[in-house]
Amino acid sequence: MTTAAIPRTRAGTIACASLALIAFAANSILCRRALGRESIDPATFSTIRLACGAVALMVFARVRRSRTFPLGGTWTSAILLFLYSVPFSFAYLSLGAGTGALVLFGSVQATMMVAAIRSGERPHPLQWLGLALALGGLVYLVFPGLRAPSAAGSALMAIAGMSWGIYSLRGRGTANPLLETAGNFTRAVPPALLVSLVLLRQVHVTPAGALLAIASGVLASGGGYVLWYAALTGLTATRAAFVQLPVPVLTAVAGVVFLSETVSLRLALASILILGGVALALLGRERLRHPGVSLHGASRSL
Repeated sequence: MTTAAIPRTRAGTIACASLALIAFAANSILCRRALGRESIDPATFSTIRLACGAVALMVFARVRRSRTFPLGGTWTSAILLFLYSVPFSFAYLSLGAGTGALVLFGSVQATMMVAAIRSGERPHPLQWLGLALALGGLVYLVFPGLRAPSAAGSALMAIAGMSWGIYSLRGRGTANPLLETAGNFTRAVPPALLVSLVLLRQVHVTPAGALLAIASGVLASGGGYVLWYAALTGLTATRAAFVQLPVPVLTAVAGVVFLSETVSLRLALASILILGGVALALLGRERLRHPGVSLHGASRSL
């Protein structure tokens, strides 16, 4: 075995994918709750999250294998992971959970679509339309005006999203994604710790803040990736991307329920533009690969 347990049935794939998406949405909720209540500083939250995520991933990898294994990953991917996790935490000083998740998701998907175009992929007209809608939704969301989110927070989250998008592209085709991710998490801890040392005067940690960071690292990050790798064994690349569409919506709903946040008209309209644009772009890619595919057939998540 090289990765997570492989779902043997469609139901197993659905269960793993659903739990993974809940875990990814939980990352935003846990981070926002910790920072919104000033239970911990963002640099320390990032360091604890990465360190605990590394431990959780290595423990699971060790359980899945009966012998010792080398540390996977690369320093380049680790730096990209660092550039995702640290700006992610600092962004949630000023962004709501739903807004942050939407900017993150939109930036990730836009980065991956642009990378596909730069690599020589000839986009379907639906892909161009989808990219334009998604980018337009991001611009509308952060454009100065009434109820616009923090510009600094949005910029930090966009950096996090672009970094995660490039990180994901680098990880395509990895033989042992679990071991690679464990190694990248481990290597990302020292630079995160360095940020904490540079900002030592701002460091503050309460027991509640530490527990939230640990939960983010062990459950939402480590556990989420394990479940996602398991789900990917039963999903095509396009269907996997479709499955991720509800994450910002899940996060926004959870923000209302657990953090008493509100969903503004701007956020709702931007969500429609961004998620709709991504869906059109994914549909365009599916039609390029299977010219005769119908809207109904391409839109089935599993």
